[in-house]
Amino acid sequence: MNIYHYGERFELECGKVLPGVDIAFHTYGTLSPDKDNVVWVCHALTANSDVAQWWPHTVERGRFLDPERYFIVCANMIGSQYGSTGPLSVNPSTGTQYYGTFPQITVRDIVKGHRLLAERLGIKRVKMLIGASIGGFQAVEWLITDPSFAQKAVLIATCAAASPWVVALNESQRMAIRCDSTFGQKSDTAGAEGLKCARSIALLSYRGATAYNTTQAEIDEPNKTDNFRAASYQRYQGDKLAARFNAYSYMRLSEAVDSHNVGRMRGGVEKALASIKASVAVVAISSDILFPLADLETLHRHIPDASMHVIDSEFGHDGFLIEHEKLDRIISKHASL
Repeated sequence: MNIYHYGERFELECGKVLPGVDIAFHTYGTLSPDKDNVVWVCHALTANSDVAQWWPHTVERGRFLDPERYFIVCANMIGSQYGSTGPLSVNPSTGTQYYGTFPQITVRDIVKGHRLLAERLGIKRVKMLIGASIGGFQAVEWLITDPSFAQKAVLIATCAAASPWVVALNESQRMAIRCDSTFGQKSDTAGAEGLKCARSIALLSYRGATAYNTTQAEIDEPNKTDNFRAASYQRYQGDKLAARFNAYSYMRLSEAVDSHNVGRMRGGVEKALASIKASVAVVAISSDILFPLADLETLHRHIPDASMHVIDSEFGHDGFLIEHEKLDRIISKHASL
């Protein structure tokens, strides 16, 4: 992991200022002399900049993130805990960690940080910009903020503006965190029990009924009355997230998701999407209940040069992590056009 320290004032969309920011990032492959082989990946909510770690079978030879062909860059979002400035960082003004005092951020602030890193790396234009889920929020925002930055782009399981459905799911998760009596304490693990519950709520929207009924069915023990697989799975996934993430970052990033709206102060979503110059592949997951097909159709309909693809999967929103073979075929074809 690399860290880029930007030492100047970083003004946020909310009006508050961070006295400098760190941006963590990973790269794979070799940058060409002309810097024309860059693929930039924007990651999702609790992921990090190490794409090879969280996106299976993508950063491999012959895949759409082939490090022998491309110079791949992924930056950790501001507000996260994986190296970039966030709630667990030390506030230079006080000498103590931010925790709950870390200011509100938006997707535009996150993209502003990415753009500073791109400038630092001397990358003015990328061959392809890729984002799935909240990474797609960042990608579409970047395509509008700087229409000349990407030659091509792939927007996967995402949307142009957070729906009331998404906001309601996020608020339910934040309510769970606030119910934890430790939340608000000046501790890296404050709100951990609430975070576990929040993760359980989120997983329901990531997978949906079909995926749960397929993967968590009691096939071998149809007569049991307790200790069900689905229940233990929820507890396991909650424990797993709480061991690697913090509630303060989760709160701020989920709030950034809520405020996502590419049409804000731009005359609306349709007008904003119409300004995109890149050739875009829009990829939907057939069973996604978090960002259903209609959300992706909006992107396809209003981005001038966009193609539409639907991956048939029973794994819901998480299909973008699981259906790597189908995704690879779509993105590799788009890259070759």
